[in-house]
Amino acid sequence: MNLVIKTIVSVALALFAASTFAAVDINRASQAELESIKGIGPSLAQRILDARKSGAFKDWMDLQSRVKGVRAANAARFSADGLTVGGAAFSAPAVTAAPTRAAKAAKAERVK
Repeated sequence: MNLVIKTIVSVALALFAASTFAAVDINRASQAELESIKGIGPSLAQRILDARKSGAFKDWMDLQSRVKGVRAANAARFSADGLTVGGAAFSAPAVTAAPTRAAKAAKAERVK
């Protein structure tokens, strides 16, 4: 499965899960509520709480930049399990496909 399809599936699952499960907002959650999210253990929950002391997370990108161990793949999984940031489910940034050899060749021909 390529990256674009994986991203689309992850986002769809995250949106479905967010509407199905009781959401846990990262800006209001206790340590126990954070640990109820699959993949968030005591250590990561504590890092989240420590980072939150300097202010609420604005969005998923803010969370990813401030908390070690939270990147796009984990964010998608956490969101699919009901975690939100400010009530919003994770939405991966759009991924653009790299041009194929044929597209590069066609572009090179047009430039000549």
